[in-house]
Amino acid sequence: MRLILLGPPGAGKGTQAQRLVARHGIVQLSTGDMLREAVRNETPIGLKAKAVMDAGNLVSDEIVIGIISDRIDQPDCTKGFILDGFPRTVAQAEALDRILSEKGLKLDAVIELKVDQDKLVGRIIQRAKETAARGEPVRKDDDPEVFKTRLDAFNRDTAVVAPYYAERGMLATIDGMKPIDEVTKAIADVLELA
Repeated sequence: MRLILLGPPGAGKGTQAQRLVARHGIVQLSTGDMLREAVRNETPIGLKAKAVMDAGNLVSDEIVIGIISDRIDQPDCTKGFILDGFPRTVAQAEALDRILSEKGLKLDAVIELKVDQDKLVGRIIQRAKETAARGEPVRKDDDPEVFKTRLDAFNRDTAVVAPYYAERGMLATIDGMKPIDEVTKAIADVLELA
């Protein structure tokens, strides 16, 4: 099973990805984690990425796509994978289509967690309060101002990816504002049809 989870920050993609990993024995692929691993392992593409990052620049689509391509060739991806945080642009979505096609693979589902963005900010503030109340460190991403900046970036750059997949008849939209277990069930229902 190969799938993409789309949605703004705080929509619950990470929570749902972990449940899918546990249920289906597939791996969650986070571009940030893959990038750090490629750099750490000094792969050819990782060395390119390190040079770019050391110069203080953003890693290009070409490098990110190369890392994704290398990563999905790893043995733990043979049962499938969840892409979380990729693709972030239509150009990346088109590149992913090419990569999968070249490897004789295809996506089984693209699932968008649709949320009310105004309520989402409240959800993040509540999550930060609960985390602090437990005595745990609050994630930098859960600062309301940082979160709003990330949300603006999502709306500007990444929100166009869902229509790309919708035009291809591949997008399933789920209400991400429902309770976590209901979202999990809705995703399971989509995957049964895939």
